[in-house]
Amino acid sequence: MFNSRSYKEAMEIYDSNYQSGIYSPAMLLKMAFIAEGIGDNERATLYLSKYYDLDPNPQAITKIKSLTGQSSLVGYEVSDGQRFMIFLTEYQNYIVGVLVVFLVLSIVAIWISGRKSETTQNFWPTILLIILIFVANNFLNGPRTGLVTSSPTFIVSKPTAGGELVDMVEPGHRVRIKSSKDIWYEVEWKDHRAYIKKEDVTRL
Repeated sequence: MFNSRSYKEAMEIYDSNYQSGIYSPAMLLKMAFIAEGIGDNERATLYLSKYYDLDPNPQAITKIKSLTGQSSLVGYEVSDGQRFMIFLTEYQNYIVGVLVVFLVLSIVAIWISGRKSETTQNFWPTILLIILIFVANNFLNGPRTGLVTSSPTFIVSKPTAGGELVDMVEPGHRVRIKSSKDIWYEVEWKDHRAYIKKEDVTRL
């Protein structure tokens, strides 16, 4: 549908998949293209920012700057460690699958060797694989990020209306969400802890 320029129909399918948590970098780029085409720069920015989570590259930032009219953006810096975590998160299902295969092979090997020998079995490889599967399945998550979508958005030092103003920003910036408290998100802003109202941020 996208290739035949049936953008409205394609967007309906893309949006349904996106709401279900099913998307790819290529799909997000197509959604951003369609959203920009109909003048919805806010949604286009959202899709590009989500795309950046999967494939961080300077071209995405340049496009977001163009859509938001910002000359500089905060929150798009990605360290080597974060890139590695993005890679692990993207291939989480494959990693868990491979570990499960090795676990089954380990159990089979223990069972076969146990039938042939009276010696003490070494269960450490199996235990280690079980721990790795548990960790990969439950704790291998990408960074919790949010996109600033309100204009203007106030970033404050405390989760109260009387908190000291840290910064006032326009849509397009990203924040790393550390925790949630009532109507506030505790975020990382320029390497410092700060707070921002949930209504001003869209989770990615």
